[in-house]
Amino acid sequence: MIHNKYNKEVTGAEALILALLDAGATDVFGYPGGAIMPIYDALYDYSDKLKHYLVRHEQGAIHAAQGYSRVSDRAGVVFATSGPGATNLITGIADAQIDSNPIVCITGQVSSHLIGTDAFQETDVIGISMPITKWNIQVTKAEDIAPAIAKAFYIATSGRPGPVLVDITKDAQFGKTKYTFEKCTSIRSYVPYPEIDAESVQKAADLINSAKKPYILCGHGVLLAEAQKQLLEFAEKGNIPVASTLLGLSAFPAQHPLYVGYLGMHGNYGPNVLTNDCDVLIAIGMRFDDRVTGNVATYAKQAKVVHIDIDKAEIHKIIKADAPVLGDAKGVLNLLTPLIKKDAHLKERKEWLKRFAELHQIELDKVINNAINPTSVSIKMSEVIDKLHKLSKGQAIISTDVGQHQMIATRYYHFYDTNCNVTSGGLGTMGFGLPAAIGAKVSRPDKQVVLVVGDGGYQMTIQELGTIMDYNIPVKIVMLNNSYLGMVRQWQQLFFEKRYSFTELKNPNFVAIANAYGIKGKKVTERKDLNDSIKEMLDCKEAYFLEVIVETEENVFPMVPTGASVSEIILE
Repeated sequence: MIHNKYNKEVTGAEALILALLDAGATDVFGYPGGAIMPIYDALYDYSDKLKHYLVRHEQGAIHAAQGYSRVSDRAGVVFATSGPGATNLITGIADAQIDSNPIVCITGQVSSHLIGTDAFQETDVIGISMPITKWNIQVTKAEDIAPAIAKAFYIATSGRPGPVLVDITKDAQFGKTKYTFEKCTSIRSYVPYPEIDAESVQKAADLINSAKKPYILCGHGVLLAEAQKQLLEFAEKGNIPVASTLLGLSAFPAQHPLYVGYLGMHGNYGPNVLTNDCDVLIAIGMRFDDRVTGNVATYAKQAKVVHIDIDKAEIHKIIKADAPVLGDAKGVLNLLTPLIKKDAHLKERKEWLKRFAELHQIELDKVINNAINPTSVSIKMSEVIDKLHKLSKGQAIISTDVGQHQMIATRYYHFYDTNCNVTSGGLGTMGFGLPAAIGAKVSRPDKQVVLVVGDGGYQMTIQELGTIMDYNIPVKIVMLNNSYLGMVRQWQQLFFEKRYSFTELKNPNFVAIANAYGIKGKKVTERKDLNDSIKEMLDCKEAYFLEVIVETEENVFPMVPTGASVSEIILE
């Protein structure tokens, strides 16, 4: 449908704002500068319709947009100027690409006659971003802006989502055009939702129905396809255990009896070990990342593999599938579940589930019980997260940075609600957590949003406390402070003979910094104060910073050493 409701000539800059509104955008994270100034001038008249959040660094904008998109079905929108403004987005764009986050980045560019002259703040952002975007384009004419935005939203949000970038020259922003908007619904040669092959689905069903020890690996694709309900029905009908990847966390309720835990290098014992014991492995919306597979040469060699994924490039890329099914998780599961025999190998599958319970008991005895009820003098990271989970009833959105605290948070916070895990997976970007928490809270103001962060990554984007202050965003921050770059230190301890090379941190007064930004803060050093302090934080209606001094050399276990098989996971 073509909209021409404005029926007037507008500048390219105003056409951009109108196109964003017609595409459904309501919020944008950005930072102004010379090459994008006309767009910011146009935004001035529409600030009641398109809410702009002035971040303190462009990296904060892109990570906030990621957090925004991760907890909703909307694309995050970012504004940045040319040159350093645009290049400051690159880390976040790469993060969004590998984690399939739908982001629309709008960058200003020098006037078209200056391109290629090394003009002030000119950078080839199209060339730089091409390998890490789903699509990018440079617009040099005002009349091309609205069609580019329509196409950008369609590409970013359809199929396997991802970041797109629209670079708009300054003369295009100043130029005049008759504004129209036509929603993009198809692009020649782009097939975001492949037709699901019925024979492939039947082959997968036959393998699953014959299995005595089937096993579901649930990935981020389940959340992206909004297939949580379909996954639950499928697992329950087949009586099949479900484990989650890092980004798949919160796609399947953690309290469900079929949920067996978390996969990966620091995942749960049973889910890793029994990967090499199942007879049919059912991978749904996951890409067999190396953190999940460990040594590929020894990964699930005994199993027939069913791989359901919307991206053809992921099929057979890492693990050869015996029954690949190309399609989005919701569509495939809607076709597959009716073909599943409800009582197939019921006795054997009950015994199979018992195996997970037995290995979980081993992990409880050797790792978990001591981690959440320690006898040590120092507070452990794991007990902080355990208390956070219990006091928030598993209902909070948890944003994490990257490192030990990330692995501890994803191990000990059990997600009872869906779309509540916001973390940097494939790229592992330190500095992600704080701005992502801001974006998540903007997107879901109805939800409690808690950032769990280490003292290292927190300082990479600490300036975004200014964004919290500016817009009164009630994000809760739990810092697990061990005065180390903890994950690197753990590896140095285990694999580099405790040669702690440049991983110890001399830290500032974090509570004073929070206070300087008008944020309430508290420091906890003793266990007796922990529970009440977390409760006080959660009950606070405003932003709150809680620093917890934790054991300096606590390690995260279990752990699959690099290059090892998942069945060689170590517990201590």
